[in-house]
Amino acid sequence: MAIKLENVGIAVRDIEEAIAFFTDLGLTVLGRDTVSGEWAETAVGLDGNHAKIAVLQTPDGQGQLEFFEYIHPQAIETEPTRPNEIGMHRVAFSVDDIDEALAIAARHGCYPLRGVATYEDVYKLTYLRGPSGILVMLAQSLQKD
Repeated sequence: MAIKLENVGIAVRDIEEAIAFFTDLGLTVLGRDTVSGEWAETAVGLDGNHAKIAVLQTPDGQGQLEFFEYIHPQAIETEPTRPNEIGMHRVAFSVDDIDEALAIAARHGCYPLRGVATYEDVYKLTYLRGPSGILVMLAQSLQKD
């Protein structure tokens, strides 16, 4: 059996805020829609499922994020995920310039959880909390190609 990762889906509080943050980092919007009806209820397993959705793609064309802003049922707010919790953990991106990426994130009010670390002379990396509490890892390779 062949299998291929299509995207990572993330429920967000404000889809416009999520789109603005991730497009500023370099992703592009592939499509937007509002979904509802029996097929959406069956696929997701929520009665009355009605959501705004947007699919964004990384510049290399290999990765996609799908954001959902629930209209019905009402979204459930929980505490933001911590790095050591079981379950969905984070979204990670390689960037050419971590300082530039952090400047973009800062314009959206998003800052590293603690700072930028250097892993052995291989990567500079950090975790930050993006829109709707999404944990985002940014990593810049220090290896010369």
